[in-house]
Order: sequence, then C-alpha cells, then structure tokens
Amino acid sequence: MAGVVEFKQHPSETLKIGAGFELSGIDPDSTPGYTGNKADGQALLDAQDTRLAELQEKLFADGKFGGTKRILLILQAMDTAGKGGIVSHVVGAMDPQGVQLTAFKAPTEEEKAHDFLWRIEKEVPRAGMVGVFDRSHYEDVLIHRVHAWADAAELERRCAAINDFEARLAEEGTVVVKVMLHISKEEQKARLLDRLDDPGKHWKYSTGDLAERAHWDAYQEAYTVAFDKTSTALAPWHVVPANKKWYARIAVQQLLLAALDGLDLAWPKAEFDVSAERALVLKS
Repeated sequence: MAGVVEFKQHPSETLKIGAGFELSGIDPDSTPGYTGNKADGQALLDAQDTRLAELQEKLFADGKFGGTKRILLILQAMDTAGKGGIVSHVVGAMDPQGVQLTAFKAPTEEEKAHDFLWRIEKEVPRAGMVGVFDRSHYEDVLIHRVHAWADAAELERRCAAINDFEARLAEEGTVVVKVMLHISKEEQKARLLDRLDDPGKHWKYSTGDLAERAHWDAYQEAYTVAFDKTSTALAPWHVVPANKKWYARIAVQQLLLAALDGLDLAWPKAEFDVSAERALVLKS
C-alpha cells in the first residue's frame, strides 16, 4: 500500500506467546513489529478496512452455500483496556449481518446451575460468521483464581475443558483468535479518571472497577498461568500491548486479516447461467 506504513513483523508471530512467557515482560507502551506513529497507524487501519470487509463477506457467502468455516475472536483484558474500541473500530468495519457479538457478564442463576461452558457453547459462531467474545470462558479461570472461588483441582479441570472445547471448535472449522489487551496499572488509572471527568463517559464507569483493580498483581499472575495452560497450537494466545489504543486496533485488525486470509476463501460459483440471466435482466 503506497504511502502507508505497514508492519515490519506480523502480529500473528510477534504477539503470539511462547514457552516460559511472563506477562510482566511485555511493555504495555510498546508497538511490537510496527515503526509508525499514531497517524500512520490510523492510516493503516483505514486502508485495510475495505479488505477486511471483503474477506468477511466472502466468509459469509461461503457459509450461505454450505461452507463450515468461521472465525472466533476472543477479547480478554483488564477493565478500560479497549475491548469496546476494538469492536467499534475494527469489527465495526465488517457487515453486521456476518458478525455475532457476545458480551459475557456475570453468570445468571440459571447459568450457574450448569457447567461453566454451557453458556459459552450457545454463543459459538455459526458457519460463515465472525464471532466476537467480549470477555469469555476465561473469566471462569481468571476471576475464580484471583478470588479463590475455585480450588486448584477445579481450575485445572476447567483449563483442560477449555483446551478440549477449543480443539473441537477448530476441528469443526473455526479459527480461534485469542487476544489479551495488555495495559499498565497507571494507564488504567488515567482512563478511569477520564471516565469520571467526562459526563458522557460516566455510564462506562462502575464502582466495581476499583474492587478488581485492587487485585491487579493477582490478575497479572492469573493471566500468565492461563496462558501457560491454554495457549495451544490450535488456539494460541496473542498479547497485544494496549496503552496506545491505535496500536492495539491495527494489531487486532492484522490478526483478523491473517485468520481470514488463512481460510483461502473464494466467492461461491453461480448455480445458474449468468449470461442467460443477464439477457433476461436487460429485457426486463
């Protein structure tokens, strides 16, 4: 793309975690693989919107004609890390009819009466769809570890169940893209204050945010443990430094583009005589 600063190293490789990964080793202010500035990043985001939308439309069309491929983007993060911005500025470029967005909140009493994956299973994307989980089944290992709501044996069982679940999704044609948006504690404080200083953002603020913020270090450790136990060849984790919102958005956009490209999609072939139909349209 002429005049647009592209990634020197693709996020699918630079942001994918490996053995011995420690979340504390990632600088939330960094922009791995990208040498451009904020303006460059916005230009790249805009330049790739059309391509992202076209690939998603191919996926949607494929699903309409019997294809089984689909994408599942899982977004995890501490509060204020920018999950909503990813949905608005990245996923928002795609046709809404081909997107399944689910924001998981605290489980209801009915959901608590079932295994933790019960409510997740109901929201997996259909064939041809891009599914987006704003928070996910990982809450049931993260918050439960931090608050000791589940013992070690149960947490191990859940991690194993997650790996089995995601492996089954992959076998059924789903590409699972797991993203953790990584911000610093200082950046979270600034964003919380920004919400309090702007009446138009008061609705985004929750008094519960401070309660979870008090467990910051425990959450960082819980994420590291979760990555170690659930980052697999079929569904690897990607940690995206997110203090710079513009970088997080172009990084996730690149991950989605790579996932869609990897599906090797083609437009469904017409099941009718195109020339004959064109002639009929001309006569109509």
